Amino acid sequence: MNRWKDWYDQGKRDLEKAQLDLKYGFYEWACFTSQQASEKIIKALGMKAGITLWGHSLTEMINLLAEKIIIPEEIKEKAKLLDLYYIPPRYPNGFASGKPADYFSEKQAKEALDAANSIIRFCESYLAR
Repeated sequence: MNRWKDWYDQGKRDLEKAQLDLKYGFYEWACFTSQQASEKIIKALGMKAGITLWGHSLTEMINLLAEKIIIPEEIKEKAKLLDLYYIPPRYPNGFASGKPADYFSEKQAKEALDAANSIIRFCESYLAR
């Protein structure tokens, strides 16, 4: 059974959560949840294309997809940005001192959401086929 649609639906829900995180000032979580939304939808695309994608690196998954699908450089760059938001937004030991909330800004959260939206739109263009 191919569950790509379940992964896609949860990715879209994660994107909604990232928007709420931004709205309420949880910038570190908006960054992480944007990464998670993108990860799930990239995995959905992989499932639909018959490619098993493991792990959490968007860049690695995009590179594997690029063996079957033309991936624009802009999408690759946005994946690299979101890869930076997988661990540091969640753990205080990601920084020399302080908590993650001390290191993430509204600007970063907006950039993360923009990157996620771009990646998701790209994936949707293939998922719709």
